[in-house]
Amino acid sequence: MSFQRLARSVAAAGTPLCVGIDPHPGVVGTDAGAVLRFGRAVIAASAGRVPAVKPQFAFYEALGWQGMRVLATLCEESRDAGLIVVADAKRGDIGTTAAAYAGATLGPNAPFPADILTVSPFLGLDTLGPFVTAAREHDRAIYVLLRTSNAGSATFQDPAEEPLCAWLRDRSNIAGAVVGATHADAVVRLRARLPLCPFLLPGYGAQGGSAETARAAFIGASGAAAPALVVSARGATLPDQPSELWRDDPASWIAARIDLLRADLARAGIGS
Repeated sequence: MSFQRLARSVAAAGTPLCVGIDPHPGVVGTDAGAVLRFGRAVIAASAGRVPAVKPQFAFYEALGWQGMRVLATLCEESRDAGLIVVADAKRGDIGTTAAAYAGATLGPNAPFPADILTVSPFLGLDTLGPFVTAAREHDRAIYVLLRTSNAGSATFQDPAEEPLCAWLRDRSNIAGAVVGATHADAVVRLRARLPLCPFLLPGYGAQGGSAETARAAFIGASGAAAPALVVSARGATLPDQPSELWRDDPASWIAARIDLLRADLARAGIGS
């Protein structure tokens, strides 16, 4: 399964850091060529430094067909570079529509090829079936939204934790959970309920999540190691104010940022 491949990639990279490929228009712009150059710089900086990248689909969809063509290219080139691709699309629907969403990313001829897809369970657990089927058939996996990184997530997500946890416990070989690194208590509580479940931890860095908070996700039952990926997007790839180096050689700027984030995680006992 893809989580087994992900574990090997994490071990080879020596870190569980996942870098987001999020071309914020206020910094990168809205020209498809600029977005492609930015994405390629992220891939070049990430290859050999981290195990995975996470393109956020919304930024590409906002650019229309040109943006979607860029997204397809970046997914393919990321995988060619040896990176695990986490497609952050948060898909969720019923029946054949869910199957179509799954086929677009997890199928053998997917136009946006990914190894793992984020999915929403809030239409009902039955809607996850087509995604699980596609993942099993094609050596892929899914991350299910469990407690997202935004401040308002508790409004609807806390009441849903128990049925989702039960569902995830039975499918931890194919289905992981999105748990925001911005919610320290939730990370601890959910790891205790799901000691073997792979976690995706968005919100590290720019959103305020810390390495210390993320560390709790790596400690399972009786102190055993647990699987997780720690995501940094803006913090790894975008400056607060564009600098000359970022404009002239963004791959070098991003590589230096990745090295700083790796070191921050290592000081918390996450990776090396």
